[in-house]
Amino acid sequence: MDLIDSSKQRAVSGMEIFLRNFSYVPDDRLTWTPTPTSKSALRIAAHTALYMGRFARMIQDRRLPVPENLGEWLAERDAEEIAITNREEMERAFREGTAQVLEALDGLAPEDVELTLDSGQGWSMPMQQLMVLPGWHATVHLGQIDYLQTCWDDQQVYVG
Repeated sequence: MDLIDSSKQRAVSGMEIFLRNFSYVPDDRLTWTPTPTSKSALRIAAHTALYMGRFARMIQDRRLPVPENLGEWLAERDAEEIAITNREEMERAFREGTAQVLEALDGLAPEDVELTLDSGQGWSMPMQQLMVLPGWHATVHLGQIDYLQTCWDDQQVYVG
């Protein structure tokens, strides 16, 4: 299996596992936070879902975002996450973003896989790292959901 195919598989499986485990978050816990400044399960899920589309654009454009004003960019990102107010909107964004990732990965030529993308901010990212980032990102944020579940005393292990 080549890197494009394995990256596609990781993106899909990352989404599926995330959505499966997120389905166990009770409705009355979707917006619960352990502290006033913490993110809720829904906010973490919205962030994870929306980044699928962002990763797709980076892969498709073969460039990293270089915001002129980082504060404004982060505020816009936060507003988009907050605008997702229910499980269905989050899942729709996740599925649409993952489909965009698959399309972007399919659009890569062999020479694109060897690119290194410059952030314009003193760091770079190999395209090969960006290609696996969608699946990895979902896994990382799933850990946050798992932690929140332990905070409300859900000790169940969800494996299937």
